[in-house]
Amino acid sequence: MNRLLRRSAEATAELVGALRTGLPAMAGLVPLAAGLVLSFLLLPWLPSAVKPLRALANAERRRAGRVLGREIPEPYRPPSGEGFGEALRLLRSPSTWRDAAWMAAHGLTALAAAAVAVAVWPAIPFTLSLPLWWWAAPEGSQAAFITLDSWPKALTMPFLQGALDLGILLWLVPRLRRWQAGLAEALLSPTRRTSLAERVEELAETRAEALEAHGAELRRIERDLHDGTQAQLVAAALRLGLADRRFDADPGAARTLFLEAREGVEEALTQLRTVIRGIYPPILSDRGLAGALRALAAGQPIPVELDVEDGRAPAAVEAAAYFVVAEALTNIARHSGARHGWVALRREPARLTINVRDDGKGGADPDRGSGLAGIRRRVAALDGTTRLHSPDGEGTTLQVELPCGS
Repeated sequence: MNRLLRRSAEATAELVGALRTGLPAMAGLVPLAAGLVLSFLLLPWLPSAVKPLRALANAERRRAGRVLGREIPEPYRPPSGEGFGEALRLLRSPSTWRDAAWMAAHGLTALAAAAVAVAVWPAIPFTLSLPLWWWAAPEGSQAAFITLDSWPKALTMPFLQGALDLGILLWLVPRLRRWQAGLAEALLSPTRRTSLAERVEELAETRAEALEAHGAELRRIERDLHDGTQAQLVAAALRLGLADRRFDADPGAARTLFLEAREGVEEALTQLRTVIRGIYPPILSDRGLAGALRALAAGQPIPVELDVEDGRAPAAVEAAAYFVVAEALTNIARHSGARHGWVALRREPARLTINVRDDGKGGADPDRGSGLAGIRRRVAALDGTTRLHSPDGEGTTLQVELPCGS
């Protein structure tokens, strides 16, 4: 019973709290109706008029999301113009009309739901106390919708009415709370069409970023090969040619040139290995992702604690995960001022989750450096997600989810 009463008390508080959006919604019904009638006359002012409605709807999304335990996303697309063009787009947008429908429904029901929830609490003790004083009331008086004119009625009807009020409190009030939040979710959530449009836009943006990242990677590889490996091999070939010419006349100088050429070839091989590691680190093939991450952590200037599950994922996913952790640990060592780092990796049937955090100064911003932006592009190329939490003075947490088949 205590649990049911607590649930009803929470529902009552939530229904009363809903008046923060319900009363403004009710107050806006008349302007809303007038605006719909005069929509073509008020068309130039529609973008400005929609802003308070959207702010009210967003407040209800947050409140209903807390009740339901899940976020209700906004369905709004960024403004694409000004004046009549933007106004016409808002008129054609389903989200505008769904916000208006929610405002009408919520404005008409929120006050009634809150009134029922608040009134039923004092109604129960009041009704149950009727047998103690009904005889002192004037003849014909009613209390709790009951006319008591005899002791049999006084000893039965108040308890039946109290049981009904208790049923309303314990059963109906929590359901009113859920119904109110469900109404907000039904009307204020993005439609399937809107979600598909956003998904198409997101995929188009991801594809563009993936192509840009791929092009940048190809240019980097070409630059490394041209400026590094190729230059070393050309220099070695020149030294070998000179050594060949001097071999008969000056064997000592020829030997020196041969040795310099050999050093040049060795440097070229070293640079070539570096380029290969930038494409796909060989350590992933040799030791797997878990072993590669252990090697990364061991080479850091600060202690890094690992919580990594063994197991294999597709090669592209493992490579992306490796580069994400490598870039994140590099950022920690260079910029965070941290004394400790943590890396956790979880392999699930459909995704790979990576968490990298530190106890540094925080304040990381993807817009102020190329490292985090590069991580986002690499993850987006695989249709993954990146989340960054870096409050000032509280360290940085980077969470990456990469989709992968089982």
